[in-house]
Amino acid sequence: MVISPFDTLLQKIETRAARAGIIGLGYVGLPLAMAVARSGFAVTGFDIDPGKMVALDARRSYIDAVSDEALSTEIDAGRFKATTDFAGLDECDVIIICVPTPLTKHRDPDLSFVEATSRSIAAHLRPGQLVVLESTTYPGTTDDVVKVILEGTGLKSGSDFFVGFSPEREDPGNQHYHTATIPKVVAGDGAEALALMKAFYGAAVSSVVPVSSNATAEAVKLTENIFRSVNIALVNELKTVYAAMGIDVWEVIDAAKTKPFGYMPFYPGPGLGGHCIPIDPFYLTWKSREYELPTRFIELAGEINSAMPRHVVGKLAEALDIRAGKALSRSRVLVLGLAYKKNVADIRESPSLRLIEIIEERGGRADYHDPFVAEIPPTREYQALKGRKSVALTPETIAGYDAVLVATDHDKVDYSALAKNASLIVDTRNVFNRLGLSADHVIKA
Repeated sequence: MVISPFDTLLQKIETRAARAGIIGLGYVGLPLAMAVARSGFAVTGFDIDPGKMVALDARRSYIDAVSDEALSTEIDAGRFKATTDFAGLDECDVIIICVPTPLTKHRDPDLSFVEATSRSIAAHLRPGQLVVLESTTYPGTTDDVVKVILEGTGLKSGSDFFVGFSPEREDPGNQHYHTATIPKVVAGDGAEALALMKAFYGAAVSSVVPVSSNATAEAVKLTENIFRSVNIALVNELKTVYAAMGIDVWEVIDAAKTKPFGYMPFYPGPGLGGHCIPIDPFYLTWKSREYELPTRFIELAGEINSAMPRHVVGKLAEALDIRAGKALSRSRVLVLGLAYKKNVADIRESPSLRLIEIIEERGGRADYHDPFVAEIPPTREYQALKGRKSVALTPETIAGYDAVLVATDHDKVDYSALAKNASLIVDTRNVFNRLGLSADHVIKA
């Protein structure tokens, strides 16, 4: 009796005999690789960055969510290995794509990484493989891009190989949830693909949430991020309106969140960071043009949030003028926090980079301090900032700046020393008020 590719793969998954290949060992891929390996599967990690291979070979993790000890455990157990050689895809039964999906300068989707990865998989595609996209994208990408490239080999999805989508839900710095404990939305191209998705992810995470199609799963991820983007834009706008009225938006939010129903707190800030909120909503705005439907809320939220760094620098310039009688163009500013959120080293799309750029466009000089980011690495948008190093946060250093701009409220910072030694502080995170360190020279923005 001939056993179908589906039955063969399902049996491999159920017995943990399947090997998983995870392409892209970044903030999503490496934690996922560890979760899958811990569940008993052999995992091969693929990445084009040789620097990551050097670190992994030395059993050194470069992702906060994965400890060196956890990495070493899976390597020692023979469940994890990493390589830049994509020929190893031949031996993988489940292949998961975790590559970047950035925007172009015109806010159009850049699927070049997904397309290139799909072509690499196609070169090694064989019957009995499950190919999964986890990269955030617009509805239709898995079926219209990944599947089409793979079927260019002559093999057919749903009979020879299988295609699915499962949106990543990583939250760097979150101490309460990790990859294996976050419910996983799964979908597949057909009933058999969905069954394989449920079996595979069900073995690695605490619960799976199946949905009817890959496009639906892709829309789930966008909806989660658009929800956050729109609500953050709302409080950012309220911040400016209430400030004009002499009302503290943080006090308003703290009081509003005591309502036990019908309200969820979101907080203003200097702009959006990370991959998800600044980028992902625009994948839907782009796709919606195909249907001649406007996405007014999404685009307005993007405009408000994108304007926040310039708004904050405007408040900084105003505070320097009124409080110190000094122009921003003649001032030295210390930006506190380079990461886009507290207590992590992640600087993807960080508004701090834009703040530094705007300050220096206006003639000022900006340095930064971040206990998690010793040096600014290469970035696509801010090449001129590459190599700058975090300055030490000593009383003498603090006093040498005309202003301190708090962009990220890391816990590993002596805010009392800042309050004591800084001549002017512009606080975008309300951290000084939270710590009971409010003073005349601390300005909220």
